[in-house]
Amino acid sequence: MNSSLTPGISIVAPAYNEEKTIIVNVNSLLTLKYPLFEVIIVNDGSKDKTLELLIKEFELVETPYAYVERIKTKPFKRIFKSTNPKYSILTVVDKENGGTKADASNAGINAAQYPYFLCTDVDCILDRNTMLRMIKPILNSKTLTIAVGATLRMSNSCDVEDGVIKRVRPPRGLVARFQELEYLRAYLFGKMGWSLINCVPNISGGLGLFNKEVAIDAGGYDGESHAEDMDLLTKMASHMINNKRNYRIQYIPVSCCWTEGPPNLKILSRQRVRWATGLAQLFLVHRKILFNYRFKKLGLVIFPFIFVFEFLAPIIELLGFIWFILLILKGDVNWHTAGYIFLYAYSFAVSIGTLVILFDNFVQRQYKTFYETLKLWILIFLEGFIYHPLLIFFSIKGYFNYYTSKEVKWGTMTRQGFDNKKQANKSNEQTSI
Repeated sequence: MNSSLTPGISIVAPAYNEEKTIIVNVNSLLTLKYPLFEVIIVNDGSKDKTLELLIKEFELVETPYAYVERIKTKPFKRIFKSTNPKYSILTVVDKENGGTKADASNAGINAAQYPYFLCTDVDCILDRNTMLRMIKPILNSKTLTIAVGATLRMSNSCDVEDGVIKRVRPPRGLVARFQELEYLRAYLFGKMGWSLINCVPNISGGLGLFNKEVAIDAGGYDGESHAEDMDLLTKMASHMINNKRNYRIQYIPVSCCWTEGPPNLKILSRQRVRWATGLAQLFLVHRKILFNYRFKKLGLVIFPFIFVFEFLAPIIELLGFIWFILLILKGDVNWHTAGYIFLYAYSFAVSIGTLVILFDNFVQRQYKTFYETLKLWILIFLEGFIYHPLLIFFSIKGYFNYYTSKEVKWGTMTRQGFDNKKQANKSNEQTSI
């Protein structure tokens, strides 16, 4: 914190129709612990009161700014800065809606002044020490580290006060709780494992720290992409390989970010259909990388793995289920063997889920009581019968939508906001006055 050599970081957070949570979350970003940083909020043509609330709360005025469009975006309108010295590190970029988070993020990168940028969502709550933790792999590595990720969790049901997580709880809703379990497995086992062999497939769009110059040289986010997190990392890695430069992409296991997960199946469907269309889009745009030895690990390990176990997996599972039903109808199922296969797969899934929860408690215990941990652990036994089949359906739907119409829409993620006690009391006092 006191070193004069600490590199500056620009926090880039796109916002589109985020009036319910925008003030709480911007305040949260402004109070992070780091010696040299700025917060850049990109208003991506919001149709609600997002910009109006920002201007009022943070005393913003339109100001001249040396905005250099190093990455092409939808038309830039203006820059706002605060007249209050308290908010001197806040910059609000106003632009026309680009239809994707990627386009808005590019505008934020264009306005950034520091060598590293941390991309997040305005509905995310970050741990106060997030930047201090995420910059360490960059400073400690002998090889140029171009990106760093960290563990994300669900903020649903957590106690939030003035943009700070005061009490971590497992989500009350089943949909968000299933996603909490899914996230822990993906980050603590999946991405931490890939990090060991420098084969991280993507840095989450909810929280990622990137080398700004490498990102710009690689062309920034694809403004048309709906898998912007994976697309950017693919472009950055390809750029380093094409220029014969060594690089690393790393993950840390510590929970640094809490994001509001889908509270119901309708919102979950929108999210996963978009993710599936983005994945299909990624393999179409970067098809030359798949199985291409010139791209080294990216072409021979990362892309083949994603292609088989992420892209093709829902299709294989659906076809396998249909084939199994046909075998039942034909009476060709060896039920004795099928039972052993099922028990093996089921017990393996339960074991992995249990180890993930134990590892999470080993890294940093988040839940205060054993009962809260138990509520999450019980879902391991139900996930394969309830949650996973839904994800397969949403993925197939996303593929079908993309390959039949090629029209990918961002969709609306309805925010419920946080249970901010102080903010609620403040509002009640103002109402009384």
